Amino acid sequence: MIKIDNLKKTFGDTVACDIPTFTVNDGEILGLVGNNGAGKTTLFRLLLDLLQADGGSVEYVFATVPDTDASGPAAINPAESEAWKQHVGAYIDEGFLIDFLTPEEFFSFLGKVSNMKQAEVDERLAQFERFANGEIFGQKKLIRNLSAGNKMKVGIISALFRQPQTVILDEPFNFLDPTSQVLLKHLLKDYAEQTGSTVIISSHNLQHTIDISSRIALLEHGVIIRDLPNAEGSARAELEEYFGAE
Repeated sequence: MIKIDNLKKTFGDTVACDIPTFTVNDGEILGLVGNNGAGKTTLFRLLLDLLQADGGSVEYVFATVPDTDASGPAAINPAESEAWKQHVGAYIDEGFLIDFLTPEEFFSFLGKVSNMKQAEVDERLAQFERFANGEIFGQKKLIRNLSAGNKMKVGIISALFRQPQTVILDEPFNFLDPTSQVLLKHLLKDYAEQTGSTVIISSHNLQHTIDISSRIALLEHGVIIRDLPNAEGSARAELEEYFGAE
């Protein structure tokens, strides 16, 4: 679960984030939609402590936090503690990758910093074999030399690799071919259902966002102007009307 309280961020006279209160519940797939400059990436950077907020706070509330003294739900402010990092997987851009490594080397490194043995790393990666589609592993290529779509796949897999309780993905459908886009939708929906984890995606692809999300937040100038339930695509008409009027 993620709780936002009076979160604010401005750049000069531009309001990038102004959210009085908002909660993303466990097991939800929240889709963030909005036109360019709506504040989606800024919100993600605030959630990941990559930007310092001008005011307010973010809290991750985990049902359990392994390897700590917490016996029940634990609330962690990412600006005050790094304990959240082992329980959140995210991919925003290529800066999250180590591009002078091969994908195999990159995931071996992620495994080592997470105290995983290589056999466990290989087992985890096998779960993404269909999504990788034979284009990432075994190619003897550095990440920097992969296509934009395959870099995106590496980033998405890295966000899910440690089986985090919260997943944050910025524009994950970008650069993916149609088959990979469909596979990604199934991958994220299955992950949320099987783990009960919180998943947040942003996307300019309204169709994919409606297909995958259980709830959709519409941003405009850093403000969430609509919070829409999306059972069976129920938010479609309202969203199409909104964007069609722009």
